[in-house]
Amino acid sequence: MKIFHLSDLHIGMKLYNRDLRADQEHILGEVITAAEEYKPDAVVIAGDIYDRAVPSAESVSLFDSFITGLTQALPESEIMMISGNHDSAPRVNVYRSILSRQHIHMIGLPPQVPEEHIEKVTLRDSFGEADFWLLPFVRPSMVRRTLGAEDESESLTYDQAVRRLIEREKIDTSRRNILVSHQFFIPAGSDPAKAERTESETVTVGNIDSIGADVLEPFDYAALGHIHKPMAVAEPQYRYCGTPLAYSVSEAGQQKGIILLELGEKGSAPEIQVIPLEPLHQVRVIKDTLEKVLAQSSEDYVLVIVTDKDDLDVIDMQDRVRSAFPNILELRRETAEPGAETVRSSTAAGGIPEPFEICRDLLGETDEADEEILRDVINTVRGAGE
Repeated sequence: MKIFHLSDLHIGMKLYNRDLRADQEHILGEVITAAEEYKPDAVVIAGDIYDRAVPSAESVSLFDSFITGLTQALPESEIMMISGNHDSAPRVNVYRSILSRQHIHMIGLPPQVPEEHIEKVTLRDSFGEADFWLLPFVRPSMVRRTLGAEDESESLTYDQAVRRLIEREKIDTSRRNILVSHQFFIPAGSDPAKAERTESETVTVGNIDSIGADVLEPFDYAALGHIHKPMAVAEPQYRYCGTPLAYSVSEAGQQKGIILLELGEKGSAPEIQVIPLEPLHQVRVIKDTLEKVLAQSSEDYVLVIVTDKDDLDVIDMQDRVRSAFPNILELRRETAEPGAETVRSSTAAGGIPEPFEICRDLLGETDEADEEILRDVINTVRGAGE
């Protein structure tokens, strides 16, 4: 059984206020081309379909075109997707039962009442049946009723919420099981603050959304979304595929791609390979003297750092660099002081303090209880805005 694993499309996202519609249209076209070539039996998209809870009409149109292209390329395959923290769960959930009859499973909401369960889609091949468990992004508040934790005095962490949702399912471990989830999983017992993140990700204050990856043990493969860098978590078969495009300068140089998973018989290790995706524009960082920078002119999305120690005409420098790099993201001038840089750009502000630090400075002296309340307020506001 061949499976495509994608996530974090973030349709409608901007890079330093640059519209990425053409870039996203190009990369989604590459996914469709790969689907035509490899003919997977299933395509899973592990959350963050859109970048905003209320996507623009252009974003919806692009997603519609993408799904139409996929269904035309793969008329007999199942297409499964879940909502992420950036999506509107109710919007993704619309027409859920109708679409499932067309081999399209759009699951926006986790179980809402005790009688409901994680959506399961079962596929069959020569090795028998394989169960796909589709679990959208979960905040503890979303599943309190489902888990019988309606008493507000009972605290429920992200880790507890996801564990209890999975534990209440009757997972037949004699069959192959695949989890599709959009959460922040880390190796059990590790420090979430040390997890490698990118600038384009939304990070909760205090990393309260971290979940121990040992909860994934019942599954033969975990198709994960939320982390933007491709990586495995704890075990090779628990994978973040990353974004199909670089959405921040911190992702410069990352090879983006589609995970192609081949499931064999139960008990055998799944075969995992990456199908590379080539963007319309690369994201790059160029650091050198002005003349050497100008010699590397391109239409890529670039952060330019000019290292000349001699005085330069600032206006002339900006004009020449922007002429060489029409899609420049940010222009910086490295100063004579080691490690210091000044920003010379109207397209990006760089170095913006975190909201938690700003609020803590405004409040003055705070104790642990105050800071815990502050973290909760900031995370709640962030969650409401996604």
